Amino acid sequence: MSTNTGLKKALLLLPFLFSVYFASAQFNQLAFENRIRPDSSLTNEVHFNFYNLNYVRNYEYTNDFHDGYTYYGTQLQPQIVYYAHPNLAITAGAFIRKDFGRNGISDAKPLFSVKYHKRNLTLIFGSLEGNIQHKYIEPLYDFERIITTPIEYGTQLLVERKKFTLDAWIAWQKMIYKGDPTKEEIIGGLSTESTIAEGNGWKFSLPAQFLAFHQGGQIDVLKEIPITTMFNGATGLKLHKEINTNIKQVYTDNYIAVYKDFSPDKRRAYQGGFGLWLNAGVESKWGSLVASYWKGNNFISIKGMPLYESVSDNLYSPGLKQSARNIVSLRYAYQKELIPHFYLDVRFEPHIDLDHTDKQLQFNHSFFLTYKQDFKLFKVKKSEQ
Repeated sequence: MSTNTGLKKALLLLPFLFSVYFASAQFNQLAFENRIRPDSSLTNEVHFNFYNLNYVRNYEYTNDFHDGYTYYGTQLQPQIVYYAHPNLAITAGAFIRKDFGRNGISDAKPLFSVKYHKRNLTLIFGSLEGNIQHKYIEPLYDFERIITTPIEYGTQLLVERKKFTLDAWIAWQKMIYKGDPTKEEIIGGLSTESTIAEGNGWKFSLPAQFLAFHQGGQIDVLKEIPITTMFNGATGLKLHKEINTNIKQVYTDNYIAVYKDFSPDKRRAYQGGFGLWLNAGVESKWGSLVASYWKGNNFISIKGMPLYESVSDNLYSPGLKQSARNIVSLRYAYQKELIPHFYLDVRFEPHIDLDHTDKQLQFNHSFFLTYKQDFKLFKVKKSEQ
């Protein structure tokens, strides 16, 4: 199939997806978020914030681009929060991950952050409100990273207004000292959404997001390894309609995604590419249903789901190239707060790769239980001057 022919088919599919009374690019992720902010009503108080994610995520895949495997385990994020000022909160704690079926702790990291908040602006230094909380689409940022790499350290600026949101951040993935036999790695990005029109339950908005990755450094001893600079971006349009019956809302989210290699020494299979990410879905009392179509061409992702890439990182076929990628999926999720602070999330996500002659149905399924709550410990007494 030629690139032009595939693109024409994708563009012809766009009005069809708008006409279908389903919609959404991804499921509601609020149950997974754990945002701690300064609060004037809590000044001088010390709290204990507890977050626990229990997960089963299984990939029944036999394709050349995404391995088939299972994650099964639990995460803990206990933190002490000191509300030092109406606009300042200081947090300290730990991240602990245990994958079942393996000895010992799978991962452990310290958590520390300073958070300044005033009106609609939040500035964070330390452990970020990261991973899926950035709200990237899956071709740019894999949902699975909430399990594998949920902790990011760096600086983050958040703006949260009624008709405009922004998340600008930078995370230092690998820091090096003089003479280290490795490269430093930095990643950062921006995710924003602007509401253009709203009324009578309708909402029309324009999202824009990008990721940039740099691997380099001037004090390592690996001078034979060239500098790497990669870019992923996406923009599009979202149309939502609230109904507030058994059908809560219908919506359509559609993006064009791009990839560009800005490295001085080009060594990747493709130096640039694009993708169309078209979605239609519905939220109801019985769960959420999303129909999605991915049309990729020479697309390489920095942090996205491997399924959508044009170059394979599969265990048994690394480096395999397939310029055009055409994937159709129909995903279902059931999400419910079972009791206060305790959330259930069950997902079933089958897909078909249209470029394979057998067009075999493959799927992944997930089961999550999340508990998160904040407990007041005591109030710090200020000495009189």
